[in-house]
Amino acid sequence: MPTQEALRLAQERGLDLVEVGPTSQPPVCKILDFGAYQYRQEKQARKQKAHARQIEIKGIRLSVNIGQHDREFRLKQAQKFFSQGHKVKLEVMLHGRENARPELARLTIEQFIADLNAKIEQPLNRQGKKFFVLISA
Repeated sequence: MPTQEALRLAQERGLDLVEVGPTSQPPVCKILDFGAYQYRQEKQARKQKAHARQIEIKGIRLSVNIGQHDREFRLKQAQKFFSQGHKVKLEVMLHGRENARPELARLTIEQFIADLNAKIEQPLNRQGKKFFVLISA
């Protein structure tokens, strides 16, 4: 149908001529209420966004002098977070004289990552007394 005729029909009915398939040849248009069409599109987009899975970043704090049982417990926690599809942020906070030996914090984090067989998303960083790294399964 010619464009002029479609525009005339839309005006007679008090509706709008909306191009719904601009990439096809020839372009596809519909006569409809544009406000309602826009509302349906937004509603559909909101519904898709609600169903999209959100990836959370879970935090696990370690210490340089962590005990074996605590370490095993945190390893299990990290594995649980990975199974749920989350990423994990490992933190090691240095206290007192530990600040003189930052290599212990690096070693603790590297051993933890090796035990998990995890991928490093963000490299090991240091902010003041805190070391942190972001890992995923």
